[in-house]
Amino acid sequence: MIQSSERFSEQIERVKQRLRQVIVGKNNELDMFLVGLLSGGHLLLEDIPGVGKTTLAKALARCMGGQMSRLQFTPDLLPTDIVGVSIYNPKDGVFKFQPGPIFCNFLLADEINRASPRTQSALLEAMGERQVTVDGESRPLEELFFVIATQNPIDSHGTYPLPEAQLDRFTMRLSLGYPPLDEEKRILLGEGGQSRLAGVTQEISPEELVQVQQYVAQLPIEGSVLDYLLALVDASRKHGAIRLGISPRGSLALLAAARAHAFLEHRDFVIPQDIKKVAIPAMAHRVILRAEAKYAGTHPAHVVEDILGQVEVPR
Repeated sequence: MIQSSERFSEQIERVKQRLRQVIVGKNNELDMFLVGLLSGGHLLLEDIPGVGKTTLAKALARCMGGQMSRLQFTPDLLPTDIVGVSIYNPKDGVFKFQPGPIFCNFLLADEINRASPRTQSALLEAMGERQVTVDGESRPLEELFFVIATQNPIDSHGTYPLPEAQLDRFTMRLSLGYPPLDEEKRILLGEGGQSRLAGVTQEISPEELVQVQQYVAQLPIEGSVLDYLLALVDASRKHGAIRLGISPRGSLALLAAARAHAFLEHRDFVIPQDIKKVAIPAMAHRVILRAEAKYAGTHPAHVVEDILGQVEVPR
């Protein structure tokens, strides 16, 4: 097991370095991106256009050697455009299923909030159960299945906000943001971005990544540390600015993210700092604020920060 842990750490460290060659000046954000991947969940990248969301997804697929599908979500996109459809073959007299782009390892759902709620909901079963149901038949997806959804939080014209049920399917919500000017200068000089994408090589296979995810999911957590996680969750349900706090699914996602962060820090156990590090990206999109808090300009991330300051950290 120790040898496996060292091998896994070396592989993921090489993946991290490859990603940093493409997305420069965003080391902390890339770590959180890998946390979402290693936790076995899915990611929502909420950011303005042009900061590298699509480039990051492409670089990850190249590192893993897996199959990537990209879907540009638009108002006329149908659920069958995602999951596939059964087509009648008059020659044989039978219906044959034509798989949709969701049958892949990495699905980039670009501008997911531009599709209709009906189409958005087509992802719910896939993200939660790793399968899709077409014509009454359930079809399993790839063992490694990772959804990277993007949305622009600024432009709301012609968009359909993601419902809480779908937001809860995402392990984490991240934002890359603008790079520092000195790092942006490197991009202009060809030291990052699309110009470096071609140089990204495979560092781990999809099958090996699944093994890493399974190893991460087994990392132990001491009782007092788990109680700290539960105290944060409970505080979210009692906070005055929150109408609806973290669900049990959110608790599981927070634990999975904390385990993945511990692994990235080369530890085989979870400490409170792991939970604190991933708390905002794993919790903020799951809490529903009261109307008065919204109108006062309160952001969910600020409420999670307040909770982190209130709950005592075990020693």
